This record gives sequence, C-alpha cells and structure tokens, in this order.
Amino acid sequence: MPQSRIAREILDPTRKALFINLDDSIFGSFAEIGAGQEVARLFFRSGGASGTVARTISAYDMQFSNSVYGKCPGGRYVSEQRLMQMLDIEYKSLQDLLSEKRGEHTRFFAFANTVTTLSFKKDNDPHGYLGVRFQLNPGEPPNEVVLHVRLLENDSLLQQQTIGILGVNLIYACYHNYQNPNGFLRSLLESISDDRLEIDMVRMSGPDLNYVDNRLLAVQLVKNGMTSVTLFDRNGKVMQPADLLYKKNVMVLRGSFRPITYVGFDMLKSGFALFKKEIGFDKNNTEVLCEMTLNNLLGTGDFDERDFLDRVDILCGMGQNVMISNFREFYKLAEWFRRFRLGSIRMVIGAHTFSNVLNQKYYTHLRGGILEALGKLFMDNLKLYIYPSCQNEGDDVLNVSNLPVEGSTLNLYQYLMENGFICHVPGYRKEILPYFSHVVLKKIKDNDAGWEKMVPRYVSSYIKEKSLFGYGAPKKRAKSVKK
Repeated sequence: MPQSRIAREILDPTRKALFINLDDSIFGSFAEIGAGQEVARLFFRSGGASGTVARTISAYDMQFSNSVYGKCPGGRYVSEQRLMQMLDIEYKSLQDLLSEKRGEHTRFFAFANTVTTLSFKKDNDPHGYLGVRFQLNPGEPPNEVVLHVRLLENDSLLQQQTIGILGVNLIYACYHNYQNPNGFLRSLLESISDDRLEIDMVRMSGPDLNYVDNRLLAVQLVKNGMTSVTLFDRNGKVMQPADLLYKKNVMVLRGSFRPITYVGFDMLKSGFALFKKEIGFDKNNTEVLCEMTLNNLLGTGDFDERDFLDRVDILCGMGQNVMISNFREFYKLAEWFRRFRLGSIRMVIGAHTFSNVLNQKYYTHLRGGILEALGKLFMDNLKLYIYPSCQNEGDDVLNVSNLPVEGSTLNLYQYLMENGFICHVPGYRKEILPYFSHVVLKKIKDNDAGWEKMVPRYVSSYIKEKSLFGYGAPKKRAKSVKK
C-alpha cells in the first residue's frame, strides 16, 4: 500500500506507534514526568520499538529531575518552561551522541511531557504540557510542537491512558499531518472522546512550519470544540489561560468588536474607572479582557477565522487582552472563570444586552430556568457593570433604573440591584451611545464615510490600511428590470 494512502488512514494508537517504529529513518527519546511512561509504553507494546526508541526517562524525584534538566524555573515542574528544558536536553543528547553515527539517514526527535494527574484526594487541577522537537529531513534544523492539555476524567489511571494515546497521536501527526494544520489538530483527538481532555494551547514553529499562524490555530481549537476558550495577550501572543488569569482581579467586556466603536472604547474606559474605584488597582494583579464568542446570546451561525483574527489585531493594537470563547450564555462564561480562583470578576455589558440576559426564553434548557442561570452567573465575587444604551439619537437612555423587565422576573431584578450584583456605570458619553458595531459595519460596506467618526482614529486607519470588513469593495449595483 502506498505510504500517502496509509498516512491518510485513521489509525488506532497501536498501529500509529507501529507505523513509526517500522520507519527506519525516525529515531528519538522519550522523557515523561508525572503520568508514568504511557507514551513510551505504547511504542514498546506495538512492537519494533528498537527501531525508534533511543532511550526513555522518567525522573520523578525533584533532585534527580534537577540533576538531568537543571533547576525548575519558579519551582513549577508542570510548566512550559520545564517542558522546554526537557526538550533542550533530550534533543541535544541525541545530536551529541548519535549524529556522527546515523545523522545522515536519521530524522531525530525528542518527545517530552510533564503532567499532573488527579490526586488521591481529587482536589487538584489535572493538566500538563506535551512537546516534540523533530526533524523532517536528516541533518536539517528541527521543528517544534508544544501543547497544553486539561485532563477531564475522574480517574488518574484513565488520565494516564489518555496521555499515552495523545502522545502517540502527537508524534505521528508531526511526521504525517504537518502540512495541514487544522487536520493536525483534529488528528490529536483520534481514539479520544471529547469528554476526556481539552487542548487549550498549541504552538508550532520551525523551518518547515513557518507558514503556520499560531493565532489561527488557537481560534481553530475553539471552532473544533477542542477547548472552550483561547486567549491572546496585549501583544497578540497566544497564552495558556492560567498563566494570564490565575488569582487575578479581572474585568471582561463581551462584544462582537466588528469593529470596536467609540461605545466599546468608552465601556472599557468608564467600566475600568469604576473597577479601580471599587476594587483598587494593582497592575501586577489586574487583567482586562475583551471577549468575543463564536456564539452569542441572540444568534448563531458560521464564522470566518481570519475575520476573528482581524478583530484580535485591532484590539491588541489598542493594548487589550483578547479572549475568544464558545460560550453563548453569560453564566457559562462565569463558570469558566471559577477554575482560576480569581479575586474579583466584573463583566461590563450594555443595558440592552442585559435586558436579554433576563429573558427567560434563553434558559428553557435548564431544569431550574432563569433561577439556575442567575445562580451560576452571580458568584460571590462577580458583579455586572451595566453600561447605558441608546438605540437612536434622541431616544431615551436605557439604564439600570428604567430597564424594561418582565413582571415575572421583576422581583429577581430588584433583588440583584438591592444586593449590589449589578451596578450602573457612571461617566459615560451620551453622544456616542448609538454608535453600534453593526451600524458602523453597514456604513463601511455601503462606502458611507460617516463610519469614521464612530470609531477611534487608530481603528479607522487600520481598517482602511488592511481593507477590512468590506472597506473599499465596489458598491453592488441594483439590477435593472427590463420592461
């Protein structure tokens, strides 16, 4: 059977490991900390491992681990920094010991993982980092793939087995799926059901992978259902969520940002002013996020990854961290934040949007209806900042004091107000309230220059420079009707 056809087959982990073992050109080492030696075990069990395995190592004791890989930065053994130390040492050892003997015909690789599985008390957060440094051609500089996973199973032995399958999938994908990044991602979960793990960060680099946009990969992780959230810091770098958020005070603004208008900018500014007044401000302990969801409370539909990245670029250019999620309901977003033991959480939303949050029709799928949804939304440390809304110039301004609420939820709304779960955002700019993103977008597509006064100057310049959101496209002519 031709190799190209075999590479396209969906193989189980044992066959993938065997396929690698039978390839005389692939040879490398396995270093695994925390979840046994599950990846190496699958290669041994599949047969022919002597053709692939140079060595395996599992240094559990900290002193032994430090003697091999050096001291762990910050004392965190399950971290990307530790993974990189392991890959550096393992790959260098292969090169130093074996390149003269077999370098001309061998594609070397170093696989490493550092993982914490579920503890006996089941009170920890099982997660880990996996990585491969590998050559696609003998003698050439190596490429690298690194990913972070969260383990979702409620049994440590099952989690170890899952890591074993994932590691085999990763090594196989590096050699057979590297030309198709989205196919690469999907292949990582072959033989693994969706409820067993979550991959929330992937980074690909190297001379053969320099065409890959890692930000696009991050968005595709969410689109593929492999994770619920991906994060970009203000420099546009893909972040592992815990590294950015753990034990921080967080303010988040939900929106489409297509594009961000003066209203969105003012929501950030006035919301953060209230945030600092209420919580205090420590730049080392505070993060602000602009969050975009692939689904929103009022609509569904397909999306264009590049369109999302254009919005990420604009927001990062304005110095904002950006979060992309698949959470439709606000309470699901709140539940996600819980895992990071945050200090205080504040969500800034418009009054019109909040009126929809209070609409019971969105919670018919919950046994407890709107009561269950609000109970999950308003944690002890979470409040909503309600920014006033105005649909059209001259209309009354909608705010927390005159929000139209159905009679059946009126008492709930009053309870939230009286107990400080929702707060009015003061200091807003009334004249810009009608500057909604969908209005700006329509003006851009209609070649109506009036949109430029509705967005910050940086945003308008960026849109025009990059011809985003239909800017500069020729206007569609109405079809003439023959009489």
